[in-house]
Amino acid sequence: MEARKQYVEVIVQFREDGLMLPRIILWEDGRKFPVDRILDVSPAPALKAGGQGDRYTVQIAGKICYLFFEHACDCDTSEKLGRWFVEAIQ
Repeated sequence: MEARKQYVEVIVQFREDGLMLPRIILWEDGRKFPVDRILDVSPAPALKAGGQGDRYTVQIAGKICYLFFEHACDCDTSEKLGRWFVEAIQ
């Protein structure tokens, strides 16, 4: 099975110290997945789907999964900071 990037909408909290914390993942079919806990944040590649960014190890409904934030290359000239994605199996 091959993995691909599945871009998702994420509701995020920005703390006063600048830390960006994902709180709810909104799936394309309208389902909402609250993030129970953030276990780790580190720069890392998406090994299954390709790409580089910040890998958030999160717990959702008791399961551990990865959520990636892919930084925009042109953040100096754009309002876009980046995009969130998960590794989806095709």
